Amino acid sequence: MKNVDDLIESAAELASRGLSKGEIADELNVSRDTASWLVERSDAAAEPTDVSAPTGGPQDIHVDWSAIGRDSKRMGAIAEAMADMLAKHGEGVDLTVGIEKAGGPIAALIARELETDLATYTPAKHQWEEGDIEELGGTFSRNFAGIRDRECYVVDDTITSGTTMRETIEAIRADGGEPLACVVLADKQGVEELDGVPVYSLLQVISVGQKE
Repeated sequence: MKNVDDLIESAAELASRGLSKGEIADELNVSRDTASWLVERSDAAAEPTDVSAPTGGPQDIHVDWSAIGRDSKRMGAIAEAMADMLAKHGEGVDLTVGIEKAGGPIAALIARELETDLATYTPAKHQWEEGDIEELGGTFSRNFAGIRDRECYVVDDTITSGTTMRETIEAIRADGGEPLACVVLADKQGVEELDGVPVYSLLQVISVGQKE
């Protein structure tokens, strides 16, 4: 993707396929507010007479890591690097939790590297369209390993606001597990820890600009 118009077009295509705004945010690696804005802009483009449509976009950074994701060898190399960042946190850890959707495949490769079991978590944002996301809840897949009474690592592709990672940490603890460390490909917020859990990233994306 090269520019905002490409993102707007992608958001429109995803919305036409029935994805929620939360899922669109996940697919495009942007915040929920940005996903809403992109969908609204695509609607405005379809109705050019709508002069009241929003113009100024939210402050966000789009991270496109598809050059990694489309190639299993590259994914394996990235997973090896991410696993290395986690390995120092306890020799007895036997579970890696991937945050769906994008975090799942990465977590599977990290779990193989670290020789742990694999669990996956679907966050509340996948159900989100509008309103308070706190009213929704995420779920652990029963097709993968259980959480209870186990120390674990948490894996995702990006941190945009930290909300999804924090939700996952809380869900793991509520299910009787204990997250020891988190790792992502890219962190837009410069997060070092969430709820007492250290967070590692291969890349930190920092927006530099002059405040008015």
